[in-house]
Amino acid sequence: MSGQVTVIGAGLAGCEAAWQLAERGIGVTLREMKPEKMSPAHHSGGFAELVCSNSLRSDQLENAVGLLKEELRRCGSLILKCADATRVEAGGALAVDREGFSRAVTEAVRSHPSITVVEGEVTAIPDGEVIIATGPLTSDALSQTIAGLFPENKYLNFFDAAAPIVTFDSVDMDRAWFASRYDRGTADYINCAMTEEEYLAFWRELCAAEEAEVHGFEDKNVFEGCMPVEVMARRGVQTLCFGPLKPRGLPDPRTGKEPYAVVQLRRDNAEGTLYNIVGFQTHLKWGEQKRVFSMIPALKNAEYVRYGVMHRNTYLDSPRLLDRYYRVRGKERIAFAGQITGVEGYVESTASGFLAGVELARRLAGKKPVDFPRETAIGALALYVSNGSVADFQPMNVNFGIMPPLDHRVKGKRNKNAELSRRALAIVDGLREDL
Repeated sequence: MSGQVTVIGAGLAGCEAAWQLAERGIGVTLREMKPEKMSPAHHSGGFAELVCSNSLRSDQLENAVGLLKEELRRCGSLILKCADATRVEAGGALAVDREGFSRAVTEAVRSHPSITVVEGEVTAIPDGEVIIATGPLTSDALSQTIAGLFPENKYLNFFDAAAPIVTFDSVDMDRAWFASRYDRGTADYINCAMTEEEYLAFWRELCAAEEAEVHGFEDKNVFEGCMPVEVMARRGVQTLCFGPLKPRGLPDPRTGKEPYAVVQLRRDNAEGTLYNIVGFQTHLKWGEQKRVFSMIPALKNAEYVRYGVMHRNTYLDSPRLLDRYYRVRGKERIAFAGQITGVEGYVESTASGFLAGVELARRLAGKKPVDFPRETAIGALALYVSNGSVADFQPMNVNFGIMPPLDHRVKGKRNKNAELSRRALAIVDGLREDL
């Protein structure tokens, strides 16, 4: 083998980085602390565990994350290959059977002849080339070591939350129906209607419900993309009706009219026996979740297989610390990947691991970097994270706003986004032979 790299962390970013290195003939030692040590967010010993119950989001090219997924597919991403193989229906979104997905990634990584998996917690940064992909719940010992790399800078923290999961059999389908908003894609969501009276009673109890204690939690520290439902509710009586309980495009087949509010459930496994309550990430006490969420008529007798939980997430001040290849400036043997870099979301984490792995493999082979430009989703994300002019750095989902506009006018947002995607994919297709 032409080199040896240590990758720390077997989440989506770490597995993708290890795979890209190994596929290019680089020997990889993949360090993973599970199952010897588990974080509060871990539930199994498998790799690429989807802790947050959200799906991998939109698979449509009019959406930036849909473009990012397609770029990764065309570039040979392991994560996207496994996701496509274990997908469950979710309208225009890419959702997966979480256990099947984790199993597929784990088997692929463990069976690769160029990857050696070593279990156990890492507390110090190894010598040689290293990619640190330990995620937003990096262990305290390693977190302190990482902080020591940047004595002049600071780690940043925010909190995010995961939504509850209920069994399909416990949902009252007399008060719910299958549909996707505006009938886009297939009817994969369960929609739970609420009248104005039911919603207002629910809203009042949600705002008053007792929260679990989370050390250091303040509403202002919540990442907007993972806003707990009770925090969102406190912003105003109608806030939820313009957010996760939006009824637009979801007429009740019993009345032919849109309800006052609609709670959506999304399939969480391939068998369709478990459903995630969309947008209901929360840090309410478990008893309070059962009490308040049971006020949703279709969930009156819901059986919860997992209640919502709150996590502390840690990320770097990356614009000051990392370059466009996710390497530490001035210490280029060390790179980071995943949510610890400030990219937000599973697909974004995968993209950072992909780029970090590809570029390290090329450097070890004496080749020039493949520079994904800002016109691509992969490049735009990396260039945003490493952009020193970003003063107040916050975790960032991929979006078309971080990509250059078109040089010509296109009518309609969806048409414009589709054109941005066509431009990006043409560039990626031109780069693929250099990968």
